Amino acid sequence: MAKILVIEDEAPIRANLERLLRAEGYTVVTAENGVKGVHAAAEHAPDLVLCDVLMPEMDGYGVLAALRQSAATAGVPFIFLTASADHADRRLALAQGADDYITKPFHLQDVLDAIKRKLSNTG
Repeated sequence: MAKILVIEDEAPIRANLERLLRAEGYTVVTAENGVKGVHAAAEHAPDLVLCDVLMPEMDGYGVLAALRQSAATAGVPFIFLTASADHADRRLALAQGADDYITKPFHLQDVLDAIKRKLSNTG
């Protein structure tokens, strides 16, 4: 099954996503901030990244830029999970190379559907 990197600074959300994705059969790697997320992506070569936008040390846009600049991670599908439902933020995220943008609070099925869509497009 695919390996998913979850980059989320809120521990309860990160743990919940990890548990639910593992229950769906995914291998899950987590990171609690953007800097650690970039390192985890380089170390673990995920098949997809779920990333919060507002985080300490490096925000989601910084993570996305760093991953897109690396040959090893440039093509990895990237989905933002964010509390911002602002349409301009969504457009900015997609313009900067995100593959999808899911707002919190989210339904697990929406996240799973987005993951399946993105993985089927790359595989």
